[in-house]
Amino acid sequence: MTLVLSRVGLAPDYIEYTQGLAMQTSLHARVVAHEEPSTVLLLEHTPVYTAGKRTEEHERPVDGTPVVPVDRGGKLTWHGPGQLVGYPILALREPTRVAEYVQVLEDVIIRALRHFDLEGRRIEGRSGVWLSAAAGAPERKIAAIGVRVKNRVTLHGFALNCSNDLAPFGQIVPCGISDAGVTSISAEIGRIVAPSDVVPLVEAALREQAAALVRADGPALRHVTTTPEGALL
Repeated sequence: MTLVLSRVGLAPDYIEYTQGLAMQTSLHARVVAHEEPSTVLLLEHTPVYTAGKRTEEHERPVDGTPVVPVDRGGKLTWHGPGQLVGYPILALREPTRVAEYVQVLEDVIIRALRHFDLEGRRIEGRSGVWLSAAAGAPERKIAAIGVRVKNRVTLHGFALNCSNDLAPFGQIVPCGISDAGVTSISAEIGRIVAPSDVVPLVEAALREQAAALVRADGPALRHVTTTPEGALL
């Protein structure tokens, strides 16, 4: 199989959200046409709120901040500096089972979190990766997942809170969930852990899960670095 891991914009080379969406859309068309291998884009965004198809009006920012509508699953979330975003544009194994794909992405994040002695977990009926309630703190979401599958190739993906400011989540009902908290790796362990520190761990976990993610239609897995504009180096 072929799986390309591509760092397209980590600090200070943040990717504006609509630029990242255009990169996804263009790459998706090429993967569908068998012109490019399955690829995971890894990056940090400039600050933005995005709303999945199930977002309700009362969940939007209370201060009137603009929201970008997107065609992924899920509801409302925030992206910005300090948050590692992954967009897997993958030709899935057949038959396509979206729930299994989401579970593999959750496993990737859970494996990366163990490096920091954080035990990520799933919660029945709620997407993403969570930390259990402890020491007076509620259940806390540390990574969001929202995906779409079109022509058996994936779009959108995951967002793992590393060192980002958590205040923007206080302006919304994140992912439509009002009875739990949001956290980051840095907030949990008491020191700064940037996306650049976490991305090698996520890449390693993606390599381990490559056979479960990608259709067996190519010879090798490779790792590339790209410019912020997405050109291969």
